[in-house]
Amino acid sequence: MTVLPTALDPRGPEYAAHREAMLAKLAELDAEHAKALAGGGEKYVERHRKRGKLLARERIELLLDPDSPFLELSPLAAWGSDYPVGASIVTGIGVVEGVECLITANDPTVRGGASNPWTLRKALRANEIAYANRLPCISLVESGGADLPSQKEIFIPGGALFRDLTRLSAAGIPTIAVVFGNSTAGGAYVPGMSDHTVMIKERSKVFLGGPPLVRMATGEESDDESLGGAEMHARVSGLADHYAVDEADAIHRARRIVARLNHRKAHPDPAPAEPPKYDPDELLGIVPGDLKIPFDPREVIARIVDGSDFDEFKPLYGPSLTTGWASLHGYPVGILANAQGVLFSAESQKAAQFIQLANQRDIPLVFLHNTTGYMVGKEYEQGGIIKHGAMMINAVSNSKVPHLSVLMGASYGAGHYGMCGRAYDPRFLFAWPSAKSAVMGPQQLAGVLSIVARASAAAKGRPYDDEGDAALRAMVEQQIESESLPMFLSGRLYDDGVIDPRDTRTVLGLCLSAIHTAPVEGARGGFGVFRM
Repeated sequence: MTVLPTALDPRGPEYAAHREAMLAKLAELDAEHAKALAGGGEKYVERHRKRGKLLARERIELLLDPDSPFLELSPLAAWGSDYPVGASIVTGIGVVEGVECLITANDPTVRGGASNPWTLRKALRANEIAYANRLPCISLVESGGADLPSQKEIFIPGGALFRDLTRLSAAGIPTIAVVFGNSTAGGAYVPGMSDHTVMIKERSKVFLGGPPLVRMATGEESDDESLGGAEMHARVSGLADHYAVDEADAIHRARRIVARLNHRKAHPDPAPAEPPKYDPDELLGIVPGDLKIPFDPREVIARIVDGSDFDEFKPLYGPSLTTGWASLHGYPVGILANAQGVLFSAESQKAAQFIQLANQRDIPLVFLHNTTGYMVGKEYEQGGIIKHGAMMINAVSNSKVPHLSVLMGASYGAGHYGMCGRAYDPRFLFAWPSAKSAVMGPQQLAGVLSIVARASAAAKGRPYDDEGDAALRAMVEQQIESESLPMFLSGRLYDDGVIDPRDTRTVLGLCLSAIHTAPVEGARGGFGVFRM
């Protein structure tokens, strides 16, 4: 075995300072996650319980196999917007009857489970994950449909939800809907387009138009039960495949549907793997509070891969990018991790070759971000940094093996793209609370604007307002800093969640297991033209 050594001193002052800074960020993160867990607040939670109903996460808990994990996705969706944190829906991956499934659950304590623009984006991201990884989809439905004041942002793109359900089914990926309450208007198509539908006696209400709309449109008088109740759909319309007596029965029936799916993983589960040699708790003290200070990503790798065993590729060439082979929870992975922040030509070429090798061997890639981008300056431009950076981005863009990205520290500029940022369709992307991502660092961006403004004033022969410049730079730095933070980016679904560094191995392991439900095949050729 090639066990990575460690130079980390858990008793040193630097480690203590880094750990303290990380714990402070985690405390802030916990406070924001608590907002999502609170749903619509105590008043609406209590009202929901008085109706004899379970909360969204309680339904999920009953659905899952006992003591099995649930990887919640995008819990901070809508953070920083006018809508509640969590976007009134819970999404994630869990195991039901031994089968890994993508689960979505409306939170009816938030405006009756109505969908806002962030609900839509979160649900579409969940469907994307299900499709790419061939995960059966279970929808736990209780929603009044679109949040009408924001319909202009929901109606047109919202049709993609129904399109996704039909495409999943056409691809042989099972879809199951369990209706706990309202599923009206466009929402009626969720059970209507699912392979299997469960409805609950005197609870489920599924219709394109409720009694008030029917009265307005046709003059017909009707009631909820005859128009769209569970018994009517079970006996008359045939929309309900299973008629449950209560919520627990409905969840039991959903579990039995999954048990009979005959849905198999493309790859068998790997054998139990040896844990890392070093304590994962030490991950809290590796990343400096000041991201200008470099850190050795091997210290992170040593605490997340099996047995801390890592075979490094080209260790002496392009040293500011660490590349190599390892296993994680028994699954083979190739790892690319930024060491000193800046990517030079050598690092870019090294990455392109390594990505091609992973595709030859059908091995998923893990990208650990801490990069300020590609190097700038006359020497590097003349040395071909553009064409070499383009080579790396080309390789990432056309790679076919699954990609997993974790933003540990900085992820700026085109380096974010080369390391498989959101726009490059990683199967999953997570961030640590220490991460920051933007076109460039706040000070650099503010400084560039200042230089351009100063040059413009000089060209026009006007005096430059240094006091105004200082105020502008401070304002821009503050804005870019706030927009670079992980909670801001996670709120916009630019990642799949902000995670505790100590959970990185577990999260990546759950993702790798989900990924291996589908075939893992690399590109054989098929890359764009590499400029040499």
